[in-house]
Amino acid sequence: MTQTRTLPGRLRDAARRTVRDAAVASGPPPRPTRRARLSDALIALMFTVATVHYGIDNTGVVVLREIAPGVEVVLARPAGPGGLVLMVTLAVVASGALALRRRYPLAVMCVVTAATLATPHSVLRLTFYAFVVAVYSAAVYSPYRVATLAALPVSVLLVGTAGNSLTPIVPNEYIALLILVPMAVAAVGLRTWKLRTAEGRTLLSALEREQADALRRAVEQERARIARELHDVVTHNVSVMIIQAGAARKIMPTSPERAGEALLAVEAGGRAAMTELRHVMGLLTMAADGGDTDGGPAAADPAAELAPQPGLDQLEALVGRVRDAGLPVGLTVTGRPRPLPPGLELAAYRVVQEALTNTVKHASGATADVKVDYGPERLRVEVTDSGGRPAAAGAGSGRGLIGLRERLAVHDGTLANGPRLTGGYRVRALIPLETL
Repeated sequence: MTQTRTLPGRLRDAARRTVRDAAVASGPPPRPTRRARLSDALIALMFTVATVHYGIDNTGVVVLREIAPGVEVVLARPAGPGGLVLMVTLAVVASGALALRRRYPLAVMCVVTAATLATPHSVLRLTFYAFVVAVYSAAVYSPYRVATLAALPVSVLLVGTAGNSLTPIVPNEYIALLILVPMAVAAVGLRTWKLRTAEGRTLLSALEREQADALRRAVEQERARIARELHDVVTHNVSVMIIQAGAARKIMPTSPERAGEALLAVEAGGRAAMTELRHVMGLLTMAADGGDTDGGPAAADPAAELAPQPGLDQLEALVGRVRDAGLPVGLTVTGRPRPLPPGLELAAYRVVQEALTNTVKHASGATADVKVDYGPERLRVEVTDSGGRPAAAGAGSGRGLIGLRERLAVHDGTLANGPRLTGGYRVRALIPLETL
């Protein structure tokens, strides 16, 4: 009983939604080009001239049509001045409306349908062909898909069943023309489609090449910047080695034990310097294989270049600066912290720095968490955020992540980044630890 009472209401709601959807455009309004408008005007002019000429020639003409063997129908066409005015008016209205068939396709179909219904059946050729073009134009160009799908069958049904209509007969001398013209139009359309497809493929290939070149340049610039930083690390280690070797030389006669400790420090520094140097040479080899670096990135601030390269011992300061910028950040360190190669610590520091920078830029109002795990065989660095609204900075170029991957690749490390199932974003780096 409840369904019986509510069924009429549901039907009324469905009808209201259908009427509302019919008035909503499913696409942008058609904006035909100047060439298309000229083409439509030419088509409308040709149809108008042909149909007006047909109406004038057939005023007052009586035609016998054989609709079956031995069955003939007398078709008396409108006669007199009134009949001539009627046929010319119908021809001008139906054919002239085609000039707007792309701009107002649904309205043109309605106008041509009304003219076709008002056309006497004995001269249906006045408006029938214009009706066919108008129906096609509405189906192809109208942005009101719901209204068009409802109006098309209604128009066709009205024209096909109105009165005792007879489909107009095409004269024999026009048969070849009606066959060849569609074939020519189809051939031209196929050729145009092939040309546009070829142009699209060429443009797509050019865009792909540009993107590949931009990515290659970004990678090379990052490699050059990383090589400069690792060069600073190697220079620092060698400088320490020189100082310690000099100290060992001076105290060797008086304190052999302390000199031995200094030499052990020199040995450790030498091993670390060799490791970093190997990384630098591997990176420069990759850059040389990839081509020129286009001069690398712009020179940094001289004061920044003179500053020592940061390491994991400076994460607290980094997190503090980010907190001061308005982003709540937590820092968790697990495992047994121990000295690591300076280049490796620099790579881990850059991962945290880049991830927190991206959170500040693209997740305003979020909270972040930094986790560093000193494992026996690898270092794990993970930065997660809770997600937030995008800041005004907009989308980034992606070069920061490219630089991180290149930096970690120097140490055989990997980088994984992406959204979390619970919301927010995660950046995780795994760096194998070498036994020195």
